[in-house]
Amino acid sequence: MEIAIILNHQSPKYVQIYEHIKNAIITKKLSAHSKLPSKRRLAEDLNVSVHTVKESYEQLEAEGFIYSIERSGYFVSPFEFEWQQLTDITAIQPVPKMKPLKIDIDFHNGHIDVDFFPFTTWKKLFKKHFQPENMVNSSWQGEFTLRQEIAKYVQRSRGVQCDTSQVFIYGGTQHQLQALCHFFGSSSKAGIEEPGFKRARTIFHQYCQHTAHIIVDESGVTVPTEKIDLLYATPAHQFPLGMIMSAERRAALLQWAQLNNAYIIEDDYDSEYRFKGQPIPSLAKIDQLQHVIYSGTFSKTLTPSIRISYMILPLSLVEAFSSFYKDQKSVVSKIDQLVLADFMEQGLFDKHLAKMRTLYRKKQHTLVAAIKNYLPKTFQVIGEKSGLHIILKLPNDLTEQQAIQKANRVGVKVYPCSTSYYHALHHQMVIIGYGGLSFDQIDEGIQRLKKVWCDSH
Repeated sequence: MEIAIILNHQSPKYVQIYEHIKNAIITKKLSAHSKLPSKRRLAEDLNVSVHTVKESYEQLEAEGFIYSIERSGYFVSPFEFEWQQLTDITAIQPVPKMKPLKIDIDFHNGHIDVDFFPFTTWKKLFKKHFQPENMVNSSWQGEFTLRQEIAKYVQRSRGVQCDTSQVFIYGGTQHQLQALCHFFGSSSKAGIEEPGFKRARTIFHQYCQHTAHIIVDESGVTVPTEKIDLLYATPAHQFPLGMIMSAERRAALLQWAQLNNAYIIEDDYDSEYRFKGQPIPSLAKIDQLQHVIYSGTFSKTLTPSIRISYMILPLSLVEAFSSFYKDQKSVVSKIDQLVLADFMEQGLFDKHLAKMRTLYRKKQHTLVAAIKNYLPKTFQVIGEKSGLHIILKLPNDLTEQQAIQKANRVGVKVYPCSTSYYHALHHQMVIIGYGGLSFDQIDEGIQRLKKVWCDSH
């Protein structure tokens, strides 16, 4: 049998011989039980040493592609199944490279203004705590000093009274929800706002066997009519629609939780940024943590990158929850926790928050004013009373997808609202965040959107 092999200098010769014969067997160019050239003959044909061919044959035999018979030589092994045919790489047409869109104005709802982050102070505190004794893991519940400062903070800012033992530190809201799902068990049924936070929805779908999508109306999430164990809600600033849960709805939900022995997970993700009206009391304050699991984060107030969030459990759950997770380790940096605790204990967090609240209020005013000045009244602003994003309801002749695509063409990125819905979206809307943009970028971004969105208006 003749085997035509062209050798090059790109890889060892025995590897090239091995690969060529293997591919010939897989693609059926060499039939089962056909005899291969002897080692000496193939070595002479390829002008290589017998040892080189011997290495190739031994590797093929070890992998089962060929077999040997003493004094007879090497033969192609038979196979009882079809090998997947290799694609001829020479026939593959190169995929044309797409020129990436240049996005220089990104209305992302999760971005913060990095220019106002207290870098100098943070570096100083980090250097203070960057010591050998801190190069170990925290306890799984989190650093005591940070939990203590968080307990003080939620009491003075949200009226939530709790003990340090009730506070648990995590690396983000999703991590907290995963922990709760494991604790309550996969057989528990979870209720999720519809529409709602898509990452929370994903967690519940992945970890709970049963989920229910509870409709949101103008007063917030409605009272469940079916039996559920956990209800995830965003009362202070519903995500994404932005409404604030009414007092009547809060009372009704708490009564429902008590009567059904259920728990409400109150995600207070950006309650610090309320721009109109008086602060609304949290469910945890009204309930005093009997049937409410309170959840907070530093992603909006400081920066998402430090990955620190917290969860406050009712006292009735603390012992069982702690026992369930007693063998876990903290996934949050000990040094970052100590830095944040120091930052809060010195009163620097409250000062920073006051500064950012003023800044974001001005940015939000700039955004709403720009929409009013540049876009027709057929574009409707929703949820502008608090938070770092608004919803923009589009006119009837502009779909969400069209709006996003047209925005991209002028270097602007806005985000779909439809991903927050589990069921079909009846209105065309986009999410516009503004925390990470300058005043000029906000104004310029809306002007660009006017050019591509309002051609027919």
